[in-house]
Amino acid sequence: MEDYKRLVQIRWSDLDPNFHLRHSVYYDWGAFCRIEFLNQFGLTAEAMYQLQIGPILFREECVFRKEIILGDEIHISLQLSKARPDFSRWSIQHEIIKNKSTVAARLSVDGAWMHTQQRKLITPPEHVHKVFSEMPQAKDFAWL
Repeated sequence: MEDYKRLVQIRWSDLDPNFHLRHSVYYDWGAFCRIEFLNQFGLTAEAMYQLQIGPILFREECVFRKEIILGDEIHISLQLSKARPDFSRWSIQHEIIKNKSTVAARLSVDGAWMHTQQRKLITPPEHVHKVFSEMPQAKDFAWL
């Protein structure tokens, strides 16, 4: 897959007292984008429930570059930046683009898979491998 982007909407409730985007909204958009990708490739909430797995995050970081205000057109992209060959650990990066060309923020997360009944980290089943293999890779992608 060459590129994965999603359009996101700015709501009035997303703004802070300075009338620009609240910091926590960037993180919500990242989660939205990641889940949309998983859903599109068949790793839905129902599928994860059946497999008894769920993604967890160890680190989530956002670098804010340009202000986002109500009325800006916003897209968020998704790329796999690092992964173990079994996809038990991974890093995903997002770029939040305003008005088609301005990088407003860069968000990165480090995560893994957890068995939801045993409550421990696991190597995910083959279905996860297939989905993560479809994820666009960053230019500087590295196997862990």
